[in-house]
Amino acid sequence: MAKLYFRYGTMDSAKTLNLLAVAHNYRKQGKRCALMKPRLDVRFGAAAIRSRSGLEAEADLLVDPDDDLPLDELRGLDCVLVDEAQFLSEKIIDQLRDLTIDHGVPVICYGLRTDFQARLFPGSRRLLELADTIEEVKVTCYYCGRKAVFNLRLVDGRGVFEGPQVELGADEKYVPVCWTHYREHRDAARAGR
Repeated sequence: MAKLYFRYGTMDSAKTLNLLAVAHNYRKQGKRCALMKPRLDVRFGAAAIRSRSGLEAEADLLVDPDDDLPLDELRGLDCVLVDEAQFLSEKIIDQLRDLTIDHGVPVICYGLRTDFQARLFPGSRRLLELADTIEEVKVTCYYCGRKAVFNLRLVDGRGVFEGPQVELGADEKYVPVCWTHYREHRDAARAGR
């Protein structure tokens, strides 16, 4: 039986680099895989899937929250690889789950577990509920050598903890941090420092 995978990590943990490497290996072996991402992720261009290392590919499928996946078109693929899965709706995650069961297509989703307020994204929550395999992609804290588990949103070098859940950005706006440094920034923000 095909599986639904969720590979999560903080910002800068090489999730997209891993996705692109997996796609390369599938294609090198003559296997058919589709790359998918949410339409709202336009940081590097409408259909671009790009890692910070510079590797890039074009998405085969862009999705909006209310879309219905073209399951019949995805049938027969060897794999579907999803970037920025945290931005997907529960409906899309449910359809990806169905793709694994009804059509035997493995689906590997890459994304953030939590936002800058340490709250689950809707897509991530649904993946944690439905995925057969959940794997953490690890990276160290921006400030120390401990494992990073939070995404710290920065404005002028200071952590911010209010605002919309989705605010697209990369290194200029987010850094991966451990609990100690997340709490340090949170406490400073609360104290107005």
